[in-house]
Amino acid sequence: MLIEVVYALEKKQTLLSLEVQQGTTLKQAIELSGILDTYPQIDLLKDKTGIFGKIAKLDAILREKDRVEIYRPLIADPKQVRKDRAAKGKTMRSSKKT
Repeated sequence: MLIEVVYALEKKQTLLSLEVQQGTTLKQAIELSGILDTYPQIDLLKDKTGIFGKIAKLDAILREKDRVEIYRPLIADPKQVRKDRAAKGKTMRSSKKT
C-alpha cells in the first residue's frame, strides 16, 4: 500500500512516498522511509507524530494513502504569542489617537 511520510522545518519540507505492507505501523513507516537518517534531530521518543493532522501513537496501524507526519517541538507558546500581539495592537491603536 502507498503512504507518505512528512517532516517540515521552517524553510525546508520533506515528503516521501513509499510502498509498505499491510499492517505496517507508524513507527515502522518512519524507519522504512529513511527520514531519520536525513534528519538526525528527530527523536521519536520526544517528538509527536500523527496521521493527517491528528496525533497518533507509534504503534498505530497505517491504511492506504495515509500521510504520516512528524511534528517539531514548538519554539513559542501560541497562546502567549497571541496575547503579546493583541497587547501590542492595543498599544499601537491608543498611540495613534494622540
